[in-house]
Amino acid sequence: MTVKDLEALYDYGYWANKRLFEVLSQITPEDFTRQVAGTPASIRNLLVHAMSAEWGWLSKCGGPERGSRLEPNDYPTVDSVIETWSKVETWVRAFLSTLKDKDLDRQIAFTNERDESRSLPLGSIMQHAANHSVHHRGQISLLLRMLGKAPGNIDILIYYALKTS
Repeated sequence: MTVKDLEALYDYGYWANKRLFEVLSQITPEDFTRQVAGTPASIRNLLVHAMSAEWGWLSKCGGPERGSRLEPNDYPTVDSVIETWSKVETWVRAFLSTLKDKDLDRQIAFTNERDESRSLPLGSIMQHAANHSVHHRGQISLLLRMLGKAPGNIDILIYYALKTS
């Protein structure tokens, strides 16, 4: 993996986020925060979780400090999530722009949710953070479909096809 590979992965993620944000801006505030179709999650909670994780991993790797986990209730609207995620995007892009390929092998020590000490290469952590967001975008897309608001295809192949056309 190279820094260029990570930048491409995050470029795709932010493109996909923007496509989701366009659809999310069309749903009601109630649909944004409610549990959909009996699932334990709301669109807002999934978005805030993914954003919090991305910022948290960035912070552990040397980016801007996040502090404690972000709380969904602090983000009552789609716009409030978009505003914060735009900042996180700016910070991720700035952080990646400072890295050299050799930096991706640097070990990052952290404590997991079970209070166990771990260490992984910076590149692996940043790749995980981007992939984690892909997972939750898929869940959000499903919830949007259940609300009758299909977000369109946000697959990476579509991104690549649009980028090269």
